[in-house]
Amino acid sequence: MNTLWPMGQGTVREIRDRLAARRPRAYTTIMTIMDRLARKGIVERRKVGRAYMYRPNLSAEEARVHALDQVIENFFAGSKEALLAQLNCDGFRAKAVAAAVASGGGPARGSKDGSSAELITAKRRDDSR
Repeated sequence: MNTLWPMGQGTVREIRDRLAARRPRAYTTIMTIMDRLARKGIVERRKVGRAYMYRPNLSAEEARVHALDQVIENFFAGSKEALLAQLNCDGFRAKAVAAAVASGGGPARGSKDGSSAELITAKRRDDSR
């Protein structure tokens, strides 16, 4: 999508040629990705001669918002606060927040902002996996 957005529209060959400088990929790989994006409605395609012309249905900003919403829902149980805590903390605190969210709760009860005991417990739990 980062290649297609600046182009506005393009065929698989045009997308592959633009992408080749940074990340060379097989034609069939790009074709498969574009087909999947078309089936999901992320891009629109129309037949032009023997090839398909692809055009984005989402702006980069709309795609970012959608992707971030999915990350918040799938990794942080819908909690924007947990995501912000993850982004604003060091390794041990991040693991404690992630463990708490994964278990379906927020930070441990009785803990205001990640006590030493909570961090040690989270570290031990992580190390035992």
